[in-house]
Amino acid sequence: MPAHDDHAHDTYERLISLLDSSSVDYELIDHEPEGSTEAVCALRGHPASEAAKCIVLRVKVDRRTTRNVLAVVPGDRRVDLDAVRTLYAARYAGFSDAATAERLARSVPGTVLPFSFDADLEVVADPDVVSRPRLYFNAARLDRSLVVSGADYARLAGPRVERIASPAAA
Repeated sequence: MPAHDDHAHDTYERLISLLDSSSVDYELIDHEPEGSTEAVCALRGHPASEAAKCIVLRVKVDRRTTRNVLAVVPGDRRVDLDAVRTLYAARYAGFSDAATAERLARSVPGTVLPFSFDADLEVVADPDVVSRPRLYFNAARLDRSLVVSGADYARLAGPRVERIASPAAA
């Protein structure tokens, strides 16, 4: 088994133990392996607006300072990079490279959680994510998803809540 599969397993176990130790109501949904937001929403049977889309960003504040940000937006929207750049008063905000994203998120693309288990990865969630009565996301695995309330998610993940989503491109 490649090392990144072990990471994903550890990340999954860590998430479940966090939820169990916090007495949070959650539901697990097994489905065909899928990492695309639109396709996995269809498998789970809910609108994309109820999904948490999680993207690792690289934010260059100045020449010496780069921050890694986990942006969490509704599944039917996209990350507004200008809003993230403004939020950090940064010179640049863009998508992280795959290797860095995988290392920081401790899971493979398509399975990134809206939680961070790495001190170098800050979580910023759009208010429309934390306000959801039901929030769906892949549970650090392509074949299993999780549902929690947005309020429980916010309490456990402790994201910075800022307006960072814009309408998806037509």
